[in-house]
Amino acid sequence: MIVLGRIAAPHGVRGWIRVQALADDPDAWGRMPRWWLGAGGQWSPYALLGFRPQAGGGIAKLEGVDDRNCAGKLCGLYVATPREMAPAIGENECYWSDLVGLEVENGAGEPLGQVIEVIESGAHPVLELAGPDGAKRLLPCVEPIVREVDLEARRIRVDWELGW
Repeated sequence: MIVLGRIAAPHGVRGWIRVQALADDPDAWGRMPRWWLGAGGQWSPYALLGFRPQAGGGIAKLEGVDDRNCAGKLCGLYVATPREMAPAIGENECYWSDLVGLEVENGAGEPLGQVIEVIESGAHPVLELAGPDGAKRLLPCVEPIVREVDLEARRIRVDWELGW
């Protein structure tokens, strides 16, 4: 599953939901016939009845979610789609979920850890790493810090010192 966003809040009283974007191109989400909602690997399909892009994501209407109370129960769930139904991405692009599990090393080849999550911080995405010693580390996922993402080699090279 490719995570596209997270349900942030109900929108209005007729069951619309506000979705925080965790992937690019929310315009493409409105052309998808179905979304999957869930957390922890458990996903339930919902027919998408309407979608309007807005800053930081959009608002959506899902089949069976008919009032504010129903919409409120969905808050915090992730919005996803199977990889084969995900909107196409460009060359040298990837989904955030593709980064989870990759090993991160600095320019000297020192291992910094493995990506366990990509966090949307507002300003830019942040890579959460589990270090070889078990310690967690946060790295901004922006140029010039991220130098190379090699999905085939399952590695990310960064401009970051081991002691930072």
